[in-house]
Amino acid sequence: MLSKKQFKIPIIVVLIAIIFIVGFFIGKSSVPNPALHDRMFFNKDLGKPDSIDFSLFWQALRELEEKFVESDKIDYQELLYGAISGMTESLGDDYTIFMKPEKTDSFIESVSGNENFEGVGMEIAIKEKILTIVAPLEGTPAYQAGLKSGDKILEIDGESTEGLLIEEAVSKIRGEKGTSVVLTIIRPNLDSPKEFSIIRDTINVPVVRWEPKENNIGYVKIYRFAGNLPSKFEDIVSEMLNNDVKKIVLDLRNNPGGYLEVSQEIASWFLPKGELVLKEEFKDGAINEYKSKGYKHLQDLPVVVLINKGSASASEILAGALRDIKSSQLVGEQTFGKGSVQTLENFRDGSSLKITIAKWLTPSGISIADDGLKPDIEIELTQEDFDNNKDPQLEKALELLK
Repeated sequence: MLSKKQFKIPIIVVLIAIIFIVGFFIGKSSVPNPALHDRMFFNKDLGKPDSIDFSLFWQALRELEEKFVESDKIDYQELLYGAISGMTESLGDDYTIFMKPEKTDSFIESVSGNENFEGVGMEIAIKEKILTIVAPLEGTPAYQAGLKSGDKILEIDGESTEGLLIEEAVSKIRGEKGTSVVLTIIRPNLDSPKEFSIIRDTINVPVVRWEPKENNIGYVKIYRFAGNLPSKFEDIVSEMLNNDVKKIVLDLRNNPGGYLEVSQEIASWFLPKGELVLKEEFKDGAINEYKSKGYKHLQDLPVVVLINKGSASASEILAGALRDIKSSQLVGEQTFGKGSVQTLENFRDGSSLKITIAKWLTPSGISIADDGLKPDIEIELTQEDFDNNKDPQLEKALELLK
């Protein structure tokens, strides 16, 4: 979950930049004194270890400069980026990552609400150290090719995805309309890895849509929690009320998430003012509560929520809040389980750090990290259903409201 709130540049990154500058002035003639670095760069108030021998860093750099066969081609900017990437990878958190300027631009565009780009149309993530499809977006080449939430991507165009960062994988999978990409996939019901050849296209990603159903039921499909969702959802609320909608099916299937504050905004239409939407738990045990703003119009309407393996992050927040506070039933399959909060720290060169700063809990105090939310009524959408254009999950939701 990404928070829009921006913070100051993390101190550790500032320290590394200072270390680089000091190192070049020290030169190659000698290894710096560890005690000097302890005095210059260690701040005991931050709770760091009593000593960090930064001389190892400079010794390694000097060895590379003196002995690497192509030392004249060393790119010091790339060395700096590599050092920061190494720090984030050592934390062992799939969602804490460093992004170079071009990757930062791509990431911001992906959550900004821009509805058009070229590619295959799916959200991916690292889960249990494996590149995993969170959700293929409805109507896109990935969706039409038969890719599913939970599919593990072993190869992209024949190259292994082991150790690949999310942004690197996105760069390899995206491409110009009309070109192809081959993804090698494994999933539980496949005896062996299967190749999917997908033709890239212009991806027109909607944010939300709705349609009336029988018995005054409104069907609302939210595709992602982008920055422009609140204004679009407000328009839909007006349309539903004008069409005398009395009950709602809220479809969060294959919705990979988005902004935390947007999830809170949408929950505010369904929950009374002041009701808890979610709790953020930080490393020091501090709790940050997000509460409904109480927009009232949908509070009294019965709601059934559709979820599946592709429901992640903001989708899980909204589904959990509606079940805990409104007693809405969840129908479908267990969700993805992305129960953490990230903030984006932007640096002056255009690079950034996406950092996990908290884990979130449903209003009842249940963490969905790793395991996700289990549905109240579990119904699997099979390949046969998909091939025959059937949707037993939606049928069950409509049946419950009728």
